Amino acid sequence: MKQVIQTNNAPQAIGPYSQAILVGDTLYVSGQIPLVPATGTIVSDKLEEQARQVMENVKAIVEAAGMTLEQVVKTSIFMKNMDDFAVVNGIYSEYFKENAPARACVEVARLPKDVLLEMEAIAVR
Repeated sequence: MKQVIQTNNAPQAIGPYSQAILVGDTLYVSGQIPLVPATGTIVSDKLEEQARQVMENVKAIVEAAGMTLEQVVKTSIFMKNMDDFAVVNGIYSEYFKENAPARACVEVARLPKDVLLEMEAIAVR
């Protein structure tokens, strides 16, 4: 059975999708961009601040499903500029310290609201 996961601690969906869907023990977190949950605005134009906000948004959704980042098994990161990889990777490693999830990271031409990165995740209980 499919369960919609929603929290006010992460940005509300800006389109026809859910923040996350829980099916059995697997959580599918929709792509998160660096929107501040309370305002729906982009946190900043600085890469570091955008990366931290994206991570916080994913974390809030995972926690709303009663899980932790330690249960994330796969992430996908979409970046506007692959030259930013080292900075994003450094911030990412602050959230996933040990037994990091499998990951894909790709450069894309454009992201919603012209942000610098977006991340989606899959977690398992």
